[in-house]
Amino acid sequence: MTFFLSFLQSPKKHPIPAYDFWQYYIKNGITEAGHKWTECPTIDWALGLVPKSKESQLQWMEETWQKTVNWLKEHPADLFLSYLYPAQIDITAVNEIKKMGIPCINFFCDNVREFKKIPIEFSVFDLNWVPEYKAINFYKGAGYPSVNLPMPMWIEPKLRVVRPETNEQITFIGSKDIQRQLFFEDVVKQNAGIPLAIYGNGWGESTKNQQPSSVYSIDKKLLYQFDFIKNNGMISYLRKLLQRNAEASDILQSKTFGAISFEAYMQLTAESMVTVGINRYPSFRFPLDKPDSYSRLRDIEAPMLGACYLTEWTEGIEELYEVGKEIEVFKNAGDFIEKINKLAADAPKRKSLKLNGQKKALHDHSVSRSLIKLLNNLMH
Repeated sequence: MTFFLSFLQSPKKHPIPAYDFWQYYIKNGITEAGHKWTECPTIDWALGLVPKSKESQLQWMEETWQKTVNWLKEHPADLFLSYLYPAQIDITAVNEIKKMGIPCINFFCDNVREFKKIPIEFSVFDLNWVPEYKAINFYKGAGYPSVNLPMPMWIEPKLRVVRPETNEQITFIGSKDIQRQLFFEDVVKQNAGIPLAIYGNGWGESTKNQQPSSVYSIDKKLLYQFDFIKNNGMISYLRKLLQRNAEASDILQSKTFGAISFEAYMQLTAESMVTVGINRYPSFRFPLDKPDSYSRLRDIEAPMLGACYLTEWTEGIEELYEVGKEIEVFKNAGDFIEKINKLAADAPKRKSLKLNGQKKALHDHSVSRSLIKLLNNLMH
């Protein structure tokens, strides 16, 4: 089977959150599953997410989807598989592709974070690939066809081994945000001696030395604030003011180390005594002290790499793993510290989690397994 891919491919780097890893995962996963993939080499899918004028966005839409339709007429595929945000979707073009006899599936991984209700653009797809457990009810309520499957994660076969521990630290790798900072501040306040090591963009940097990314005139600031209040409400605006990143405490800063290389990322994830996942996220729709959460890509990746994995509990995590046998979970800072202490004192348990978690992730949560389930859902 040949998949035509629209998975944020781009020939260059754009000033938007990281996106290029998605095509790496899905392309390798499709190949390993014994299928083929194709793409239109002249399309920049990620460009559709770059902020621009309404006219420029419409031009991007028209050119991109015309190229897509023309390409598929000359290079037929068995299935159209995409990772598209609502603003990138041309419903008319997708319907034209479907009329060619090519089923269309869209993957989207930030439903819970981005939407109060599922956008109508997603209704056009034959199937929506939904990784967040709690988002499935959104799709069912809207009447859009959907299936709950893990995020598409692929790692090289040479990394699919359980490696021995090479350090005694509790490792978290991920960019800094206000919810992660507040959580770890709570942890070190309760136990300053915990061997925590935090890596990622934004950590280890003083906010005093950070320059604002953009400089706006007073008029533009007021317009932006007015639009935000209009779209999100005054409560969300007040929460936005509260969620500005504050300076980390000296204790927490002593445990942060900034961004690391890909090689170091892989090694630390696999070889740390315990690797941590944080599933809460910043949102102006929720109080600062009562954040929402959903299972993140790390919940698939870390076990695949053979980590002794401790992640934040969120709805649906038990659908992915047997807690206590394949991974461990925590619900708050106190619970986190308690689980860390138990794992630190139990080397056999850590090894068992590494072995069982990796076996489960590689077998049940692979791209290959998800593709089988997607195709079965299309046939039914």
